[in-house]
Amino acid sequence: MISPLTIIAATNFSDIANNAVAYAAGLARATGAKLVLFNSFSLSVHSANSHITADAMQKQIDRAIAKLENLAKETGDLFRIETAAICTYSFLEDELPRIIKETNADVVVMGMAERSFEQELLGNSTTTAIKNLQIPVLAVPQNARFLNIRKVLYACDSLSFSAIKKFSWIKNALGDFEAEIEFFTVDDKLDDLKEEQHRNLLNSNLEKEFEDVKYLYKTVRSNAVINEIRKEIKNYKADLLIMVPQKYGFWDSLVHRSKTRILAAGLEIPLLSFPNY
Repeated sequence: MISPLTIIAATNFSDIANNAVAYAAGLARATGAKLVLFNSFSLSVHSANSHITADAMQKQIDRAIAKLENLAKETGDLFRIETAAICTYSFLEDELPRIIKETNADVVVMGMAERSFEQELLGNSTTTAIKNLQIPVLAVPQNARFLNIRKVLYACDSLSFSAIKKFSWIKNALGDFEAEIEFFTVDDKLDDLKEEQHRNLLNSNLEKEFEDVKYLYKTVRSNAVINEIRKEIKNYKADLLIMVPQKYGFWDSLVHRSKTRILAAGLEIPLLSFPNY
C-alpha cells in the first residue's frame, strides 16, 4: 500500500501564495495527503530599519504564527483534510530543506508570479526552490484552480528510461485521477529521436508499470523549445506540465537562462519540476 503524500505549501500570505495554498489543499483532498503550511517569517522593512526590542519582535513572530495556524485550521475545515502549521524566523531558502526532512515531505507547492523580464533572468523564491530542492516542486500560477488532473504534459529533452521512471512519482500520487500523459520532446534531429524513443518505449516495461495510465508521445522538430512547449500545452489542453531542469556547469550557467525558470514565470497551468538526480 502506498503511503499518503505529505505536501508542504509555502506561503507569505500574499494573494499568489494563498492561491497556491488553495491549490495544494485541493490536491491534498483528492489524494488523501496531509498538508503542511510553512511560513518563513521575516521582519517588516520598517521594523528591520528601526531599533526593535526583543519583546516587540517576539510579538510580531507570535502574530505570524497565529495567522498561519488560523489559515491551517480554516483550510483543513474547508477542504476536510489534515493540516499542520510551521512558522520559523529564517530565510525560506535556508529553512525549507530542514522542514522537508522533518516532515518527510513528498512535494513543495509554491505560488508563481506573473511573467516578467526580471523573473526570467534572475528568478525568484520559487525558481530558486526548483533549482535547489531535492524533491518535486509544484509552481502554481495565480489564476490556476485545482479541478482535476486529466492530461499531463511531460516535456523532456529525450524519452530516456530515467525520464520515464520519473513519472512513477506522479503516477503513484495521482493514480486515482486516471490521468493521461503525453511525453513531449523538442529536437531538430527528429528521425533519430523517433527511432530512439520507440526503442525506449518498447524496452521500458511501460505496459506493466503504467498499465492503468493512458500515454502517448510526440516529438516535433524545432529549435524554439519554449514556444513549442507553450503551443503544445494549448493544443493538448494540458492540466499540468512536468519538467526536469538540466544541470549546467559553472561557465554554462553564466550564459544559460533556465527553460524551466522562463516557462514557470509565464504559465497558466501548474508546473511540476523534478530534481535532476
